[in-house]
Amino acid sequence: MSDINIYELDKTSDKACVIARIHTDAFPGFFLTRLGSTFLTILYQCYIDDLKSGVIVAECTKRKEILGFIAYSKDYPGFYSKLKKTYLLKFALCAALVALKHPSFIKRLLGAFGKEEEVKRAEKYVELASIGVSSSVQGNGIGGKLVDYLISIIDFDEYEYISLETDAFNNDVAKSFYVKKGFKLVGEYKTAEGRRMNEYQYRSALKNR
Repeated sequence: MSDINIYELDKTSDKACVIARIHTDAFPGFFLTRLGSTFLTILYQCYIDDLKSGVIVAECTKRKEILGFIAYSKDYPGFYSKLKKTYLLKFALCAALVALKHPSFIKRLLGAFGKEEEVKRAEKYVELASIGVSSSVQGNGIGGKLVDYLISIIDFDEYEYISLETDAFNNDVAKSFYVKKGFKLVGEYKTAEGRRMNEYQYRSALKNR
């Protein structure tokens, strides 16, 4: 699609609910989606508000409609710390009804909020935390444009790499997409609930010369 404008939402943006809707559309049945639109809206508002994080969007210039997004953080441990200190009660209230129907969700939520130590690294890095494209326009190169924009705004003299995690199994399209965009598989691990994940990193070719 040629009529796409890629840009980062400013810190006063009220588009978190739009990002939540795209997430729901792009990831039907996934864990975060099942926690509800209010939960997702708060989560993406956190990325918008946080000074070291952000949300990049792909907007159709003709219709002024957001069709895809990337949420990222330049301080992922700090982002999780802020979530716990500022938004834990709001998240708990949003997730309470869902957790009553699915008790296993409680363990996963607690694990997510305890991720601050897990994502700490010796080096500075950028986390590509979430990427989603509306189902009606998937396959039109929007995801690639979003990733290219993220790479273009990162100072690789300050940050060693961009990191992301994705499912290791039944996820060939996503894994192939990241490899084509220059990400390399650096490890695999299993979550507490048994979900196998791959970790990919993008490092600047210029930096490694």
